[in-house]
Amino acid sequence: MGKLFLVPTPIGNLEDMTFRAVRVLKEVDTILAEDTRNSGKLLKHFEIGTHMQSHHMHNEHKTIDIIVERIKSGENIALISDAGTPAISDPGFLLTRACVEAGIEVDCLPGATAFVPALVNSGFPNDKFIFEGFLPVKKGRQTRLNLLAEETRTMIFYESPHKLLKTLKHFAEYFGEERPVSVSREITKLHEETVRGTATEVLQHYTQKPPKGEIVIVVGGKGK
Repeated sequence: MGKLFLVPTPIGNLEDMTFRAVRVLKEVDTILAEDTRNSGKLLKHFEIGTHMQSHHMHNEHKTIDIIVERIKSGENIALISDAGTPAISDPGFLLTRACVEAGIEVDCLPGATAFVPALVNSGFPNDKFIFEGFLPVKKGRQTRLNLLAEETRTMIFYESPHKLLKTLKHFAEYFGEERPVSVSREITKLHEETVRGTATEVLQHYTQKPPKGEIVIVVGGKGK
């Protein structure tokens, strides 16, 4: 029986690729990639010639059973996402669960994940925190925000640049204008920045300077 490897890839700076990740990607039989064109640039940079196959949210339901059977027959397969660790707001959970249920060994390598440096850089308590990922766009959003308004642990969210202002307005509305917020943008990249302040202050900052790039929002929990 083969093995499934979950291999993190850099979220920006290629120097964050680990030696082990490069070795595993060279040694496996197939690499499942969220976007083969995007991942092709990464593999070329590290001189990895392993065969790639597309595996993303639109086709993973149809291909999981086939992939599981391939691993059971002896193939070693690696899964990568466009950036960061697979299954963290990216495809990977369904395949991992299917492999676990089939008795297949799953090996997740340590590596880049955007929310960890954003959490540490925020300066907020990080002994206990919750990762929310992307908030619901429409259905269930208000319900979720009302629930999180009472959360006492530090909260972590992912957001796209064009929805950041809307989300910050909702944080000020549901959590309070003085709730501490930290927005990290373009982590590990050339124009990386972290903006800290109250929900209102951070909203004002990005109203004047429209954001670009990948964004992680860290929100302080409700005070006791």
